[in-house]
Amino acid sequence: MKWTVKPSRLSGTIAIPPSKSHSIRALLIAALANGTSTIRKPLLTGDGKSALSATLNLGADVTYEGETCVVKGVGNDFSRIKPHFDMGNSGTGTNLFTAAVALGNKEVTFDGDNSLRSRPFRQVIEALGPLGLRYAFKRQDGDLPYTICGPVKGGTTTVNGVSSQFLSALLLSCPLIKDTSTTVNVVNLHEHPYVELTLWWLKKQNIRIEYESDMSKFVIPGFQNYTPFDLQIPADFSSATFAAVGAAIAGDSLSITGLDFSDPQGDKGVFDIIEQSGARQEITSTFVRSSNNILTGKVIDLNKMPDALPALSVLACCSEGETRFVNVAQARIKETDRISVMYRELSKMGADIQELPDGLIIRHSNLKGTEVCGHDDHRVVMALALAGMIADGETVITTAEAADVTYPSFVKDFCSIGANITVS
Repeated sequence: MKWTVKPSRLSGTIAIPPSKSHSIRALLIAALANGTSTIRKPLLTGDGKSALSATLNLGADVTYEGETCVVKGVGNDFSRIKPHFDMGNSGTGTNLFTAAVALGNKEVTFDGDNSLRSRPFRQVIEALGPLGLRYAFKRQDGDLPYTICGPVKGGTTTVNGVSSQFLSALLLSCPLIKDTSTTVNVVNLHEHPYVELTLWWLKKQNIRIEYESDMSKFVIPGFQNYTPFDLQIPADFSSATFAAVGAAIAGDSLSITGLDFSDPQGDKGVFDIIEQSGARQEITSTFVRSSNNILTGKVIDLNKMPDALPALSVLACCSEGETRFVNVAQARIKETDRISVMYRELSKMGADIQELPDGLIIRHSNLKGTEVCGHDDHRVVMALALAGMIADGETVITTAEAADVTYPSFVKDFCSIGANITVS
C-alpha cells in the first residue's frame, strides 16, 4: 500500500485510539486471571490482534460485545496452551506472552513475520533460563523462531533492560510462579516509564512486589494470582504524538481529545517537549488544544520515550537551529533501526540530518516531496506522513499498511482534520 501526501493544514478535533501497551497487558492479565474480565475499547488490530490470538492460544475464552472484549481466564490451568504462537509483528506481545507460557509445562514455539524475526528476544528467554526454562533457538542468524518449555520456578536471575519489555515480561509472570519468591536483578535499564506502566497494572491487581528505587532489583513473592477486572483502555499517548507534532508544525488550531494525563504512559512527556520547543498548547482534563508557532531546536534525551523519535524528527526539521536527540540507542532495536531509517528517509526529502550512535542531529530543513519507504514500521510511516504535510510537492510513502499495527484509522482521522492523504 502507498500513501500519497500533499501539503496540508490541520484544524478541528481528533480523538486518539486506544493504547497498545495497555491493551496487551490487559489481555495478558485477563488471560491469566481466575474468572471473567471485561476490557472496554481495547486495541484489537495489529499488535492488539496478535495479543488477542496469544490470549486464545493460552487457553482463555474470549467473546465480544460491541467494543467490549470479555475474557474468561485460565487461572492456574495451563493444559490448553496451543503448541504454536504466531505473534505477527508484535515485539511487546512476544516478550510478555513468552514469560506467561513459561508458567506451564507445554512445549511451545513462537514465531512472527520477517520484521519480528529481525528483533531480539534472547534477553528475556535467557533471563528465564536460571528459573528452569528449557529453550532452543531454531536459527543461527536470529532469535525467532524459538521453542520453550516450562514450568519456571522461583530463584534468582538477571535481565538486560535494554528493552523494558524484557523486564516487564518477568514482572508480569513471576508473581504466578508456584514457589516462594523470585529475585530479578536488572542491568542496563532503559524506558523506565514502560516498567512503571507494568507496575501500575500489578498495583491494580494487588500484586506484592519489592524493588529498589532505581529498579535495579526486584523481589517477587510467588503463589500470587490475578483477579478479574473491568476497565476501559486509555487513549494511546504514543499515537497522540503524531497529532501533537502535526498541530505544532502544520496546525491552525487542533484539539486532541481522549487523553488522560494521570495515566502512567511515559509518552505523555512528548507534550512537554513540544511545548518547550515553542508550540502553543492548552492542556485541560478533557483535551489538548494546540497550534503551530516558531519552534526552536534543543538537546532532547529520549531514553524514556524512544517511540517518539520518528515523529519528533519531523518536528526538528521545522525547528530553528539544531536539535539533538540523545541517549536513545534502543530505538535501533524496534520494528526497524529507527535512527538509521529516519536518517535515510528524511535525507531523501532534503533534511539536514546526521546519524549518531545513540540518536540524531537535525537542523532546520525545508523538506521536498519524494518517494520514501516506511520500512514496514508503523511509527516511521506515520512520521513520514507528517513530513509530507510540510514538504513542497508530493510525498509517496510505501509499506503504509504498517500503520494498522497501532493506528488503523490514521488516514481517516487525519483527513478529517485537513490532511491531504490518498491511498493506493
